[in-house]
Amino acid sequence: MRQIVLDTETTGLEPEEGHRVIEIGCVELIERRPTGNNFHRYLQPDREVDAGAAAVHGITNEFLAGQPRFADVVEELVDYCRGAELVIHNAPFDVGFLNHELKLWRLDAPAIDTLCSVTDSLVLARRLHPGQRNSLDALCKRYGIDNTQRDLHGALLDAQILADVYLAMTGGQVSLHLGGEEHVETGLRREEVRHVAVPRGKLRVVRANADELAAHDRRLAAIQKASGACVWLAEGAADAEAVAR
Repeated sequence: MRQIVLDTETTGLEPEEGHRVIEIGCVELIERRPTGNNFHRYLQPDREVDAGAAAVHGITNEFLAGQPRFADVVEELVDYCRGAELVIHNAPFDVGFLNHELKLWRLDAPAIDTLCSVTDSLVLARRLHPGQRNSLDALCKRYGIDNTQRDLHGALLDAQILADVYLAMTGGQVSLHLGGEEHVETGLRREEVRHVAVPRGKLRVVRANADELAAHDRRLAAIQKASGACVWLAEGAADAEAVAR
């Protein structure tokens, strides 16, 4: 499974108003592991960067003056992304800008979302955390991901942070090998878990209270809604059916 976590920076908010892409950052994941085969380019937009946009990402007109244009890197970008699953936070914004750039390059150019599948991590976050803030900064705080280097937005830095957030949101434990030692994939790092001998004797049983059980049920419902399948709910239904028999 090949995924590309992608982010862009632009001269403004609307491609219909002539705004352009000025930075593209991509992080490659193979089987949910960063490969280091990233794609990063700054681009000369042939127009001024809006002051509001510059305040967000800090990219100046002077810096962009000597950078390549989108037409100079588009074939490399398309080859890099083709056939992958793109993971983008607020995907309509970035996809809209990239498709606009592709049409400016060549009228018959295929849209980026016809070359790749697209997963919107913002939509996923809203399903998992309804009614809560789901900006990239808010998700970093929720999942304990370090974003202290993010004083300004930057496409590659944001893509790297989003990759960690996405793996945390969708992973938790993604592989478990039973035996003398177990390897648990957290989505952020690989941890080795060893069996620990438990002293014999009477163990105290702490049962969940009503509030904790209700919170547990809400979490299972959120997992079911986000993924379409929740092992715990399926097992519970099977157990209930067996008891009914």
